[in-house]
Amino acid sequence: MIILETVLLAVGLSMDAFAVAVCKGLSMGKTTIKKMCIVGLWFGLFQALMPTLGYLLGNAFSHLIASFDHYVAFALLFVIGANMIRESFSKEEECADCSLAFGVMLMMAIATSIDALAAGVGFAFMELNVVFTVIFIGVTTFLLSFVGVKIGSVFGTKYKKRAEICGGVILILLGTKMLVEGILA
Repeated sequence: MIILETVLLAVGLSMDAFAVAVCKGLSMGKTTIKKMCIVGLWFGLFQALMPTLGYLLGNAFSHLIASFDHYVAFALLFVIGANMIRESFSKEEECADCSLAFGVMLMMAIATSIDALAAGVGFAFMELNVVFTVIFIGVTTFLLSFVGVKIGSVFGTKYKKRAEICGGVILILLGTKMLVEGILA
C-alpha cells in the first residue's frame, strides 16, 4: 500500500471519531488543550488498537481465503463506507455529552473504532506495513479528534455530516481500487 492510500485510509477511518469529537466540543462549549488531548488520545489509541486486533483475527484465517482475499477486503471497506454514509443521513442525533469520565470515553472510543476493527481484518489480505499503518491511523485520528473538539466548540456540528460522507466515500473508493487490482492481478 502506498503512502497516499495509507493517508486516505487513516482519514477515512478517523471520520467517525472526528464527528464525535465535534459533538464533544459542541457540548463542552469552551474547551482547553487538556480536554482536546484527552479526547484525541482516547480516540487515537482505540483507532490504532482495533485494526491491530482485526489484523490478528484476519491473519489467523487468511490462508483459507487467499484466492479471493481482494473480494473480502472490498466487501469490508464497502460495508464500512456505506454504513458511514448511511449514518450521516440518519435523523438520530448522537451528540456527545461533555463528560470525559473513563466509562463515557471508553464507550465512545469503542463505538467510533468498530469500523477500524473490521478494516483491520482486511489488512491481513493487503500488502502493507501493519505497524506503520496502525500507528499512522492512530496519530491521524488523534490529530483530527483534537481539532474536531475545537471545531465543535467554535462552529458546532456544521461539518459532522460532511465528514462522515467523505470518510465513507474514501473507504469505498479504496476498497474498489483493491478489488480491481486483485481481479487484474
